[in-house]
Order: sequence, then structure tokens, then C-alpha cells
Amino acid sequence: MPLVRIDLVHGKTADYRAEIGDVIYEAMIQTLGVPADDRFQVISEHPRDDFVFDPGYLGITRTEECVFIQVTLNAGRTVDVKRAFYRAIADGLHQRLGLRREDVFISLVEVLKENWSFGNGEAQYAQ
Repeated sequence: MPLVRIDLVHGKTADYRAEIGDVIYEAMIQTLGVPADDRFQVISEHPRDDFVFDPGYLGITRTEECVFIQVTLNAGRTVDVKRAFYRAIADGLHQRLGLRREDVFISLVEVLKENWSFGNGEAQYAQ
């Protein structure tokens, strides 16, 4: 059900980008209860001039390696589950790619189940 958008500065290898996607997908399964094979991701690279972020917002020092992760998913998860998800991604990216935890920016967009169509012009999750 989640749709993941991953944005980063241009210049990373295909393997690096794929590893980011893998870490996020594994975190969704482990912490959000997403079923296997429910993987929908868009990974986009941007010229540095088009990738804008504050390098010190909230006292967190961000670098040029900053990655934006936006996940659209069904509403209803607890704050504790969301915290575990954030931590799993930041820790996984740090362990597997050496990405600083401070450079992992995550945003969740929660929607109602009827706001999805996975194909055929149908609302598969609508009641």
C-alpha cells in the first residue's frame, strides 16, 4: 500500500539508489506490517541547485548527502510505530551505506484507504 518517493542529489550509483530502496522496503515490512511484494518506489535524482534544504533546521546538521523520503500510506499507525519506522530507516541507511542519520529526512503522508487504486480503475481497499 505505501508509495515511496526518494529524492537525492544527482550523482549516486544505481547500486546506492537501490540499497536505499531496499532499506526502506525492509523497514516497512518490519515496523509497519506491510506485506511482502507491496513495493512501489520512485527514486529521483536532482541537480544540486534544485535540491533545497536548510542545513541546520532544528539543530540537525545536514550535508550534501541529505536524502528526502516521502511515504504515502494508510492512516492509523501509532506514534510509536512511526518512530520505530524512522529509526529503522536511519539506522539501516547508516549501517549499509554509511549515510549519516542526520541526512535522512522522512515525511509520512497518511491517506484513507479509499484513496488508492492499484489498477483497473478500481478502489481495491474501499469499504
